[in-house]
Amino acid sequence: QVQLVESGGRLVQAGGSLRLSCADSGRAFSSYAMGWFRQAPGKEREFVAAISWNSGDRYYADSVKGRFTISRDNAKNTVYLQMNSLKPEDTAVYYCAAALAFRMYGSDSYWARDKYEYWGQGTQVTVSS
Repeated sequence: QVQLVESGGRLVQAGGSLRLSCADSGRAFSSYAMGWFRQAPGKEREFVAAISWNSGDRYYADSVKGRFTISRDNAKNTVYLQMNSLKPEDTAVYYCAAALAFRMYGSDSYWARDKYEYWGQGTQVTVSS
């Protein structure tokens, strides 16, 4: 069973940095591709970044490319999202999600919300201008 818990969200000024963490209490973390999504008020949940089970592939939304970095530590059952040069438009609830690695075929898979079976409860990131 996968149980995901995000942490690290808070209020930060524009231009600042945050690192989000997502820990899995299960025993099969390395069997899953991991993704970060975000949802701003009144908007749909959108893809932010994803990483394959062995960190061999990483994907980013155009809006965060060059500013955000996704990484994972399978020994610690944790995935991270390092966010630099934050902008007010990055304000959202950030969710991590897990998808069985064998279901992820091609880059399009990592962007698709319906590929992810497990979701965390979210952590709020607020960027002030």
